[in-house]
Amino acid sequence: MRDTRNGRTASVNGESELPGVWAAYGRLLQHLRKQAGLSQQALGEAIGYSLEQVASVEQGRRPAKAAFTLAADRALESRGVLEVLQDEVERAKLPRFFRDFALLEAEALSRFSYDPLLVPGLLQTHAYAQTLLEAHFPPLDEEIIEQRVSGRLARQALLARRSPPMVFVFIVEEGALRRTVGSSAVMREQLRHLLTCSQMRNVEVQVMPTTRGAHSGLNGPMVLVESTDRRQHVYVEAQDVVSVRSDRSEVSEFWLRYGMLRSQALNSEDSSHLIQRMAGEP
Repeated sequence: MRDTRNGRTASVNGESELPGVWAAYGRLLQHLRKQAGLSQQALGEAIGYSLEQVASVEQGRRPAKAAFTLAADRALESRGVLEVLQDEVERAKLPRFFRDFALLEAEALSRFSYDPLLVPGLLQTHAYAQTLLEAHFPPLDEEIIEQRVSGRLARQALLARRSPPMVFVFIVEEGALRRTVGSSAVMREQLRHLLTCSQMRNVEVQVMPTTRGAHSGLNGPMVLVESTDRRQHVYVEAQDVVSVRSDRSEVSEFWLRYGMLRSQALNSEDSSHLIQRMAGEP
């Protein structure tokens, strides 16, 4: 992960350095462990992790997973001090270009998206996400893949957030659902997961049928979010190049465009029926 020759941190898979929040978490963990009078070995035995895993987290070389944090807080009797940092630790697993928007997304009241090529990340299964990242070129390091899958799945907690609740609308092109990512088994699982998510009261999934032909969404994907202070933003990404817009006149055009797309896509009930047929369900 890190090349410290000449005292420098080398770039690995486009990430110039390990996230600072991992190092901050590690220093805090080390401080709490020493206060408790435990060695790394003793802490590892208490929480079910190896000495190497504890050392890696303390040194900021590996992010702590939620289970690690909960177990460490309990063993060190730290009253949730480590858990306070967990969201930031998870967010730092995401690609650098996406982290700022992930923070904006995490504080939003609503999130509307149009995805022409793939199932959106918030609705992806582990196997689907893993397959996509393994297909990345240039190839990603195995540890980077694991971190990005973990970070992507952690974001999905937004779907069930209660305070405040968040409203989601996903418009997905039919072609994206027919693209076999991984295997037929992976796609069946993914389609069934879409159906499960669509049954949540705050989530609506609409399919844009290929029979619709030309429409304004074909210019590319987009995500529209509204923050708690009622400010609206648009996020556009292509080939890891992103743009976030908040100018009122610009954003207004995107919301008008999205309203038209919702009217052109299948409604939620018809979309569910189509996804059921794709998944081979009666």
